[in-house]
Amino acid sequence: MTINCLGTLVDLSSPKVMGILNVTPNSFYDGGKFNDEKRLLLQVEKMLTEGATFIDIGAYSSKPNAEFVSEEEEIDRLIPIVKSVLKHFPQTLISIDTFRANVAKVGIENGACIINDIAAGSLDENMMKTVSELQVPYIMMHMKGNPQTMQSLAQYDNITKEMLFYFSEKVAQARNLGINDLIIDPGFGFAKTLEQNFEVMNNLELFQMMELPILVGISRKSMIYKTLDTSAEFALNGTTVLNTIALQKGSNILRVHDVKEAIECVKLHRSLNFKK
Repeated sequence: MTINCLGTLVDLSSPKVMGILNVTPNSFYDGGKFNDEKRLLLQVEKMLTEGATFIDIGAYSSKPNAEFVSEEEEIDRLIPIVKSVLKHFPQTLISIDTFRANVAKVGIENGACIINDIAAGSLDENMMKTVSELQVPYIMMHMKGNPQTMQSLAQYDNITKEMLFYFSEKVAQARNLGINDLIIDPGFGFAKTLEQNFEVMNNLELFQMMELPILVGISRKSMIYKTLDTSAEFALNGTTVLNTIALQKGSNILRVHDVKEAIECVKLHRSLNFKK
């Protein structure tokens, strides 16, 4: 189970960690933390040193009810950061966190190698065509609506069944366009209630029937801190618990704010599942 990143084959049969780098002023946990180049590069260096395989850079907050950001502003925020990271750490495998085809295209043209789309093409009809033309790995997440409306759309008869159908349609669409490297993301926290998030986690192994790598992004999210009656700042331990469960249920990529702790999960999981 490999994906091709700039000619490098990354084997996802051994779980990998994707470090989150938000360059938005309003992300739910780290918004505004990395608003100057020096701090940003120190964070990238820290995540790479701790073992991150990928760095996921986002310039549009996708938290519930996030404010709208124009395409031009998203690009203006994003591209200088991509260039700076690759100037100082040229081997970095950068993922562009965007649902806009033009932003994705400009990001790839400036050295990124993965597109991470929270809408799986639903918010930009040109996204999958663009991914096909660029021939880069494509992360497709499950979501309804958009960041401004998604929490009002969390109605399902059978959430797992409906998500599997959603992914089967998206995968077929992507394959028909010639997209080779696909990764699915259940989209914890996106158009899902607290209870629905845990139902999806409980059924996560069923998504292996898609025969595609699974990315799980639950780092410091509200499903953790609301359950524990705390805040995102104090949700690292809960994140580690659920990351471990995600690995046990077949996750191939953990998307996290805290790389060191996620790498420890991967190492312990690998030891637990070592076949003599």
